Amino acid sequence: MAIQRAIDEANIRQRIKRWVEALCTMDLEGVMSLYAPDIVSFDLVPPLQHVGAKAKEKNWANVFGMFQRPLGYEIRDLTLTLGDDVAFGHSLNRVSGTLKNGNRTDFSVQWTACFRKIDGNWLIAHDQVSVPVDPESGRALLNLEP
Repeated sequence: MAIQRAIDEANIRQRIKRWVEALCTMDLEGVMSLYAPDIVSFDLVPPLQHVGAKAKEKNWANVFGMFQRPLGYEIRDLTLTLGDDVAFGHSLNRVSGTLKNGNRTDFSVQWTACFRKIDGNWLIAHDQVSVPVDPESGRALLNLEP
C-alpha cells in the first residue's frame, strides 16, 4: 500500500510539473490534460462555480488572452495527501508576466486541488483558486508573500 501511494504521489507531482510547463508556454491542450471532464472549479473570476472542462478551458483561454508569452507560474509548498483513488493538494502559487497592454503583474494565489484516479490517471475533479481579501475594503490582497 505504501509503495503504491509513493508511486501515485510521484505521478501526481510529475503531472503537475507538466501542467505548470504547459501554463508557462500557454499550451491550452496541455493545461487541460490535467482536468477531469466533470471538474467543478471555484476560480478567481465569476461566477461562483464553473462546471465542466469546457468552462475551465474558457477561463484559461481568457487568461492566456490577457498575457504576452511566456507566463510565469510557480507552485510553492505543494502538499499532497493520497488515498486509493482520491487525493488532495494545496499550495501557494505565484503568477507573473506582462499583460498585453504592457503592464507587468506579479501576484500570489491560494490553490487547492482534489484529484480522482480515473482509468488509471490522476485528474483534477475539483479546484479552488483564491486570494485573501481585506474585509473592511472588500479588496483582494494580491501583494502578499508566502
